[in-house]
Amino acid sequence: MTLAEMSWRSSFRCSKFRHVFGKPSTKEHGYDGLPITRSVHDNHYCSANPCFIAVVTECAGGGSFLVLPIHHTGRVDPQHPKVCGHSGRVLDVKWNPFDDHSIASCSEDCTVKVWDIPVCGVQQNLTKARKTLIGHSRRVALIEWHPTAENLLLSSAYDYKVLLWDVSQVGAVLRYPVRVVLMPIHHRYQSDGLLLSVSFNSDGSRLAVTSKDRRVRVLDPRTGRILQVSSSKSHRASKVLYIGGLKMLLSTGSSPWNHRQIVLWDPDDLSEPLYEEDLDGSAGVLFPFYDPDTHMLYLAGKGDGNIRYYELSTEKPYITFLTEYRSLLPQKGLGMMPKRGLDVSACEVFRFYRLIAIKDLVEPLSMIVPRKESGVFQEDLYPMTAGNQAAMTAQEWLLGINRSPVLMSLKPGTRVANPYPETPAEKGLVRQLSSLRFQMDPAVGAVPRHNLDIMEEAFLEEQLAYQDAKYPGEMSDLSGWQPDETQIPLWTYCCTPHCCEPAERPPPTTESELLQAFYRQQDELRGLREQLNAKDVRIAQLELDIKNTRNNMRATF
Repeated sequence: MTLAEMSWRSSFRCSKFRHVFGKPSTKEHGYDGLPITRSVHDNHYCSANPCFIAVVTECAGGGSFLVLPIHHTGRVDPQHPKVCGHSGRVLDVKWNPFDDHSIASCSEDCTVKVWDIPVCGVQQNLTKARKTLIGHSRRVALIEWHPTAENLLLSSAYDYKVLLWDVSQVGAVLRYPVRVVLMPIHHRYQSDGLLLSVSFNSDGSRLAVTSKDRRVRVLDPRTGRILQVSSSKSHRASKVLYIGGLKMLLSTGSSPWNHRQIVLWDPDDLSEPLYEEDLDGSAGVLFPFYDPDTHMLYLAGKGDGNIRYYELSTEKPYITFLTEYRSLLPQKGLGMMPKRGLDVSACEVFRFYRLIAIKDLVEPLSMIVPRKESGVFQEDLYPMTAGNQAAMTAQEWLLGINRSPVLMSLKPGTRVANPYPETPAEKGLVRQLSSLRFQMDPAVGAVPRHNLDIMEEAFLEEQLAYQDAKYPGEMSDLSGWQPDETQIPLWTYCCTPHCCEPAERPPPTTESELLQAFYRQQDELRGLREQLNAKDVRIAQLELDIKNTRNNMRATF
């Protein structure tokens, strides 16, 4: 055997993921006709869970995003109801990892809102949020849920503040966070507080961030103390990601020569990178996605059509390139499905939702490991993974307790007990509702009418139970009540005012009512414009009808 052959054999690394391929869905199984936002922020603009997909949309006169049932594929109705309670452009949305019917959104209106999505989906424009978080003075760019503690939400804004909220607190409007992670002091070190990305480690005890000064920092999220700061001058970081299980950090950014880079770090020592690689000369931001179960890393560039796959390990050179998915259609952002929402029978190990703005399309992209027996559960592809149960409450985490995520098995019919004490009693009901999925298989055929009635009754019962779980207590108990200043007040006229006819609506008195009236008038103007554009065709049709009528009358006489 020659020296060249020995060198080639030693550099070749056998991997069961070297043949992973990307399988895009057909247009019928995608989400077509979505007016994807034109915002220029480097966010994903999309979030998915096993029940719903949320996409930030473009609209005039405020901010909105669309929530669709995950199986509501095909052409989307342009008049589909939206979540439109923000008065400014929506910049990011994130589903609660422990409640599939709760989603947080941040906006240019300086607020963060937490919404309850009904079990049957959004049936009309949703303007009333369950919680409104008012603590920032400039637009809020980033939000992130805590990975193990329930109801903890991190927010970062352009006022250089990083705040941590407990959304289980009493009141519809929350003004005071439970922790101030970062804030400017006498206008010093402001670039430290303007974050470009955030990432919790697996138990939520550490927070990695990249800032405007393009450095990587590791913080203690409870105290805000900076534990490590990168000092490498050859890497300007944009996005950062904790690599769970391997005790590493990964950052994407650019070199001094404006080449896109990926860099691996030791989170306990950011003085020197463990690994550094230049990729290409493109300008789009690289979004990293990591699967801790398969140790696979996915890199997707904003404005690119390709997605690269890598496999990570604890041994040098730490990272191995596998292959890449290529497409002619560029992506503006990407959402990802949690592992518990994948199709294990098809050997699907990851799923993206690519936002293709030039076609108003959201395209599901499945990463498939080819196997001979694809219908059999593959134990080696699906180890125990993080589930939808919280390991502790927000108060326990604030007291200093750290716990790993509660694991679950993806094997159908397998149930794993929670090793930690149960969180509040109503959580059990909320989890049951969160795991409820309605999958309509077109091959089954039409559902009988009496079954539809039963399903509608089940919807109502589940939704009432869900609201009872969310808002426990008697209606007469108003001790913890505080007014929600952002919502629409009830109309208090006892009689019809002199400026309105009995059949008319009273004039709007708040910004939210004015926004609703604006949306309604937009729909009316759109309809009138369509009628106006069709006037020539209508006139010609009427003239032809008159001519035919006259000819018929002459033939009769």
